[in-house]
Amino acid sequence: MTFYLISFPSSAMNLDESELAAADRDAHAVIAEMKRAGVYRFGGGIDESVAAVQVAADGTVTQQSYPQSRELNGGMTIVDVDTREEALEWARKTTVGCHTVQELRQFMNDPAI
Repeated sequence: MTFYLISFPSSAMNLDESELAAADRDAHAVIAEMKRAGVYRFGGGIDESVAAVQVAADGTVTQQSYPQSRELNGGMTIVDVDTREEALEWARKTTVGCHTVQELRQFMNDPAI
Protein backbone atom coordinates (compact mmCIF):
# COMPACT_ATOMS: atom_id res chain seq x y z
CA MET A 1 0.00 0.00 0.00
CA THR A 2 1.07 3.60 -0.62
CA PHE A 3 0.25 6.72 1.38
CA TYR A 4 -1.24 9.73 -0.40
CA LEU A 5 -1.92 13.24 0.85
CA ILE A 6 -5.19 14.82 -0.29
CA SER A 7 -5.21 18.52 0.63
CA PHE A 8 -6.36 22.05 -0.08
CA PRO A 9 -5.28 25.53 1.09
CA SER A 10 -7.78 27.67 2.99
CA SER A 11 -7.90 30.18 0.15
CA ALA A 12 -9.36 27.51 -2.16
CA MET A 13 -12.48 27.15 -0.02
CA ASN A 14 -14.53 30.01 -1.42
CA LEU A 15 -17.88 28.99 0.04
CA ASP A 16 -20.63 31.14 1.45
CA GLU A 17 -22.24 30.41 4.82
CA SER A 18 -24.98 28.23 3.34
CA GLU A 19 -22.41 26.09 1.50
CA LEU A 20 -20.14 25.64 4.54
CA ALA A 21 -22.67 23.51 6.44
CA ALA A 22 -23.20 21.27 3.42
CA ALA A 23 -19.43 20.96 2.84
CA ASP A 24 -18.91 20.03 6.50
CA ARG A 25 -21.61 17.35 6.33
CA ASP A 26 -20.47 16.00 2.95
CA ALA A 27 -16.76 15.98 3.87
CA HIS A 28 -17.48 14.01 7.04
CA ALA A 29 -19.50 11.53 4.96
CA VAL A 30 -16.48 10.95 2.69
CA ILE A 31 -14.24 10.45 5.75
CA ALA A 32 -16.73 7.90 7.11
CA GLU A 33 -16.66 6.13 3.73
CA MET A 34 -12.83 6.10 3.79
CA LYS A 35 -12.92 4.58 7.28
CA ARG A 36 -15.38 1.87 6.21
CA ALA A 37 -13.11 1.09 3.23
CA GLY A 38 -10.08 0.86 5.54
CA VAL A 39 -8.02 3.48 3.65
CA TYR A 40 -8.26 6.44 6.05
CA ARG A 41 -5.12 7.05 8.11
CA PHE A 42 -5.38 10.65 9.32
CA GLY A 43 -7.04 13.92 8.47
CA GLY A 44 -7.76 17.36 9.77
CA GLY A 45 -7.43 21.06 9.34
CA ILE A 46 -4.50 23.27 10.24
CA ASP A 47 -5.42 25.49 13.22
CA GLU A 48 -4.55 28.86 11.72
CA SER A 49 -4.99 30.63 15.05
CA VAL A 50 -1.88 28.89 16.41
CA ALA A 51 1.39 30.32 15.06
CA ALA A 52 4.00 28.00 13.58
CA VAL A 53 7.31 27.61 15.40
CA GLN A 54 10.65 26.12 14.50
CA VAL A 55 12.33 23.68 16.89
CA ALA A 56 16.13 23.42 16.67
CA ALA A 57 18.21 20.32 17.50
CA ASP A 58 19.12 21.84 20.88
CA GLY A 59 15.44 22.37 21.70
CA THR A 60 15.39 26.12 21.02
CA VAL A 61 11.93 27.23 19.89
CA THR A 62 11.69 30.19 17.51
CA GLN A 63 8.42 31.95 16.64
CA GLN A 64 8.77 31.59 12.88
CA SER A 65 8.25 29.23 9.98
CA TYR A 66 10.14 28.54 6.80
CA PRO A 67 9.53 31.47 4.41
CA GLN A 68 8.16 29.15 1.73
CA SER A 69 5.62 27.59 4.13
CA ARG A 70 4.02 30.74 5.59
CA GLU A 71 0.81 29.84 3.78
CA LEU A 72 0.61 26.27 5.10
CA ASN A 73 -3.05 26.10 6.05
CA GLY A 74 -6.28 24.44 5.04
CA GLY A 75 -7.09 20.78 5.46
CA MET A 76 -5.75 17.40 4.54
CA THR A 77 -6.36 13.68 4.63
CA ILE A 78 -3.91 10.81 4.36
CA VAL A 79 -5.10 7.61 2.70
CA ASP A 80 -3.32 4.29 2.25
CA VAL A 81 -4.29 2.60 -1.02
CA ASP A 82 -2.88 0.08 -3.51
CA THR A 83 -2.86 2.25 -6.64
CA ARG A 84 -2.66 5.84 -7.80
CA GLU A 85 -6.03 5.33 -9.50
CA GLU A 86 -7.59 4.55 -6.11
CA ALA A 87 -5.96 7.66 -4.65
CA LEU A 88 -7.32 9.75 -7.52
CA GLU A 89 -10.80 8.39 -6.89
CA TRP A 90 -10.60 9.29 -3.18
CA ALA A 91 -9.33 12.75 -4.12
CA ARG A 92 -12.32 13.13 -6.46
CA LYS A 93 -14.72 12.07 -3.70
CA THR A 94 -13.02 14.48 -1.30
CA THR A 95 -13.38 17.28 -3.85
CA VAL A 96 -17.10 16.57 -4.06
CA GLY A 97 -17.43 16.29 -0.27
CA CYS A 98 -15.46 19.44 0.55
CA HIS A 99 -16.95 21.40 -2.36
CA THR A 100 -13.33 22.42 -3.06
CA VAL A 101 -10.72 21.18 -5.54
CA GLN A 102 -8.13 18.95 -3.87
CA GLU A 103 -4.43 18.38 -4.52
CA LEU A 104 -3.01 14.85 -4.50
CA ARG A 105 0.57 14.01 -3.51
CA GLN A 106 2.27 10.66 -3.02
CA PHE A 107 4.55 9.93 -0.07
CA MET A 108 7.90 8.30 -0.88
CA ASN A 109 8.22 4.67 0.12
CA ASP A 110 10.67 4.17 2.96
CA PRO A 111 11.29 0.45 3.52
CA ALA A 112 12.91 1.22 6.89
CA ILE A 113 9.57 2.24 8.44
